[in-house]
Amino acid sequence: MLKLDETQKRLLREVADLHAVPEGAYNIRSNSRSVGRRSTAHIEIIPKTDVSGLEIRIEPGTKNESVHIPVVMSESGLKETVYNDFYIGEDADVVIVAGCGIDNCGTQDSRHDGIHRFFVGKGAHVKYVEKHYGSGTGTGRRILNPVTEVYQEENSSVEMEMVQIKGVDDTARTTKAALAAGARLVVRERLMTHGVQHAVSTYAVSLDGADAAADVVSRSVAREDSFQRFEAKIIGNAPCRGHTECDSIIMDRARILAVPALEANVLDAALVHEAAIGKIAGEQIVKLMTLGLTESEAEERIIDGFLQ
Repeated sequence: MLKLDETQKRLLREVADLHAVPEGAYNIRSNSRSVGRRSTAHIEIIPKTDVSGLEIRIEPGTKNESVHIPVVMSESGLKETVYNDFYIGEDADVVIVAGCGIDNCGTQDSRHDGIHRFFVGKGAHVKYVEKHYGSGTGTGRRILNPVTEVYQEENSSVEMEMVQIKGVDDTARTTKAALAAGARLVVRERLMTHGVQHAVSTYAVSLDGADAAADVVSRSVAREDSFQRFEAKIIGNAPCRGHTECDSIIMDRARILAVPALEANVLDAALVHEAAIGKIAGEQIVKLMTLGLTESEAEERIIDGFLQ
């Protein structure tokens, strides 16, 4: 039985939607130590001995199983770096749920850097969900710097859902991917900043095999005095398809910088980038206000719908 206080349980609900011990394989990390771990017949979770982190091995052909590896931090001043490697066997089909929640009620900064590497076998499919969340009344910052590396073999597919909606003061998200022939990568990022929060997202996707395809889309809202930078680079080294898109709402005194980059190294690399930054349209607010909402309620309804 996991020994967690109410704050830690709340953080788990926010980042992993966990209300009880999850089914399947899991490792739950709280305040820099594991508080619960379970492997299954097809998924083995092995603690690393040289650095802090895990090695997760998923057998070929594993279907309809999940791995939960959330992290929660409720002690002010904690700083940690965790290295997790995932080895997904050929033709496996699994869901991996990660994410980190920090509750900081103290005066010292709390920081979690998670380095995740995925080695995806031929024909395998992975859905990866990573949610970041911050709370707490202290003056110490909540800092999250995830690094994700994805190496996909032939005809594999990876879906990534990257979400950060509330409470993280500083984040630098770095995602790198290399795709072999016929591999497919889909990324959906959702982000909201407020106050003086700072968020940087950097993606670099290399399409190395024929018919490889990538679709990287970010939707974000920047409020008050926050700053966001979205940088996405897709490199076509073979006949392939790549698409990246940044769609942002800017409010108050916030700043947003979108930096697209496309690199085609062969004739048949088809690469597209789209970017749009704008404010909420006045007519949208007026329409909702005619239905009985206040101006503030109308704004929140529009933002909620945009970030879905």
